[in-house]
Amino acid sequence: MNAAVVTSFSNPPEYKAIPDPTAGPGEVLIDVTAAALSPLVKLQAAGNHYSSKAGVPFVPGVDGVGKLPDGRRVYFIFPSYPHGSMSAKTAVNASLYIPVPDELDDITAAAAANPGMSSWAALTERAKLIAGESVLINGATGASGRLAIQICKYLGASKVIATGRSGSNIDRLSMLGADVILPLDRPQEELVASFKSALQETPVDVVLDYLWGSSAESLFQAIASFGKRTGSHRVRYINIGSLAGDAVSLSASSLRSSGLELLGSGLGSVSNEAFLTSISGVMKAIVPGGFQIDIEQVPLYDVAGAWNRELRSTRLVFTL
Repeated sequence: MNAAVVTSFSNPPEYKAIPDPTAGPGEVLIDVTAAALSPLVKLQAAGNHYSSKAGVPFVPGVDGVGKLPDGRRVYFIFPSYPHGSMSAKTAVNASLYIPVPDELDDITAAAAANPGMSSWAALTERAKLIAGESVLINGATGASGRLAIQICKYLGASKVIATGRSGSNIDRLSMLGADVILPLDRPQEELVASFKSALQETPVDVVLDYLWGSSAESLFQAIASFGKRTGSHRVRYINIGSLAGDAVSLSASSLRSSGLELLGSGLGSVSNEAFLTSISGVMKAIVPGGFQIDIEQVPLYDVAGAWNRELRSTRLVFTL
């Protein structure tokens, strides 16, 4: 069969023929039709993610859409290493797939599952969002953040505050449901002041943070300052990504003087079963919720040329 194969952590995968995988005990073979390229997959393929395996070669891809031997369409996660989802066939544990709704096509399902799950799981599993609460999304211009806006509204958030770098993408966030948009490209003092102003107008209950780094530090300062003035208002701060840096500076007083609660949402903090439940929720909501997601389809044989494209707000889906 043909597959994308990582032969070096420093180069894009190669499209080449490899032996078909064999289903082990409790596994099933899936004929893959679509697999999306996510930041997680790129980090793993570069050997830079905490879940990266030690050596090469291997087929990248942590999820995808395909058909079971009986013809049923399914979305699956975590194929059996070293065969990832970016191959004609892959072996998957029989507990790690869910049906794709009839009204949803393979490409959209593959594109929306991972970025949609990131916020759905954070909101339902980690933050335990209650309808009527307000949410701030830090880093809302990427594919995950844009879907997060729509998912927050779908799950009943009363107000969504979105942050991002100035440009065409941030201008479109209001069309997706953002009530307030805060540009991030400003000096830190001004950014802290804008966060304080937003919190004063609408106390935020949940923060979904795709960036971490300096913008997170500014948010911590604003939340701590707000807590000192008004007393403890619970803010569930959920880190999902670290596009702006892996480390932050956080004073102990920021935690003691406010209702700030720090949590993470990702591999290890959310179970595989919860991930699948979240993805099922996203897939069932896409059509009735009218979710918008920008998608670029690329045949898998073009994997090397497409691998390093900068597509922050667009989901790149490899088709087989």
